[in-house]
Amino acid sequence: MVRLVVIALVVVLAWILLVRLTKVLKSANVDWTGITTIIGFIALAFWLRHITGMG
Repeated sequence: MVRLVVIALVVVLAWILLVRLTKVLKSANVDWTGITTIIGFIALAFWLRHITGMG
């Protein structure tokens, strides 16, 4: 029962932080092209490591 309460509190806290982060990012002037490129390269690196086993 205690674990359930702790998990519920963590989920609520994560939701609040996500909502605040979304509000901040909407109002900020962010270069989304650069961010998506970086995320794409990171995803590609993990995928290539998974496929080839190197790295």
